[in-house]
Amino acid sequence: MSNHHKKLSEISYSVLDLVPITKGGSPAESFKNSLDLAQHAEQWGYHRYWLAEHHNMPGIGSSATSVVIGYIAGGTSKIRVGSGGIMLPNHSPLVIAEQFGTLEAMYPGRIDLGLGRAPGSDQSTMMALRRDPRANGQEFPQQLQQLRNYFDENSRHNRVRAIPGEGQDIPIWLLGSSGFSSALAAELGLPFAFASHFAPEYTVPALTQYRSQFQPSEVLDKPLAMAGINVFAADTTEEAHYLATSFQQQFLSLIRNHPGQIPPPVESMEGIWTEYEKALVMKQLKASIIGNPDEVRAQLQAFLDETGADELIINTTMYDHKARVRSYELVAEIAGMKG
Repeated sequence: MSNHHKKLSEISYSVLDLVPITKGGSPAESFKNSLDLAQHAEQWGYHRYWLAEHHNMPGIGSSATSVVIGYIAGGTSKIRVGSGGIMLPNHSPLVIAEQFGTLEAMYPGRIDLGLGRAPGSDQSTMMALRRDPRANGQEFPQQLQQLRNYFDENSRHNRVRAIPGEGQDIPIWLLGSSGFSSALAAELGLPFAFASHFAPEYTVPALTQYRSQFQPSEVLDKPLAMAGINVFAADTTEEAHYLATSFQQQFLSLIRNHPGQIPPPVESMEGIWTEYEKALVMKQLKASIIGNPDEVRAQLQAFLDETGADELIINTTMYDHKARVRSYELVAEIAGMKG
């Protein structure tokens, strides 16, 4: 994929947090846990802490993404905090410009705006959010242009202005799980983040398209690509596989159309899923790394060799908060980030 093989110590690492709500837990606890994780991630040298917009999901607490970004940024001091991503078709571009303009004014030089075009939910929820049943993400390039115009300092001459927002330099990333956003990011010369953590089979084609079609811009002179990956690291292989079963169960409940809170881990998934369901879950979670530090190191390097990513953003959904924090700590050690 990339001619220059990078070492794990040569790239940046970031955190993707969906603010997991566990069985028997509450959103209040989830937010405290996320802040605790962000404070540790900052201490260990992670580059960014991104939160994802999802709706109507009992196990995900980050639906009011901008609000959570403010909470995390307020409790940390130097790590970049942003959206991975805001689903732009769910919002008026003006409102997002104001929200992120506000965040950037409060936490200058630390806010990222990652944008996606999926609904981040199901059809009925999309209707409840957008009110327009015809919207299908095709208008995303126009909405993106409107949003970027609000940040432009020349927008002070317009009748409608984003205050705060106007004249602010907030990095915009395009996020994608298909070729649409990679092509758009290439055309506009914007950084691109690929959701390999749930769309593994499209990773290499999307990144190849992004790099080959990239047009230099005022923002970037060369492509900047981030790839998402699920990591379940623990001190032993057995423990890592045990901890990963919570995420597998959560994904299984999605496939069955009964999304739920994050369940406790189980000794074995056998008897919980059918062979067919197991195959579906495993296909979606192919870009998942499970193991002890040596296994995680080898698998991370293989993923980096395959993608040539400039940055990896790591999603770790676990039932036990301490185990989740430990997983990110192990990755920091493996990557040579920890002092």
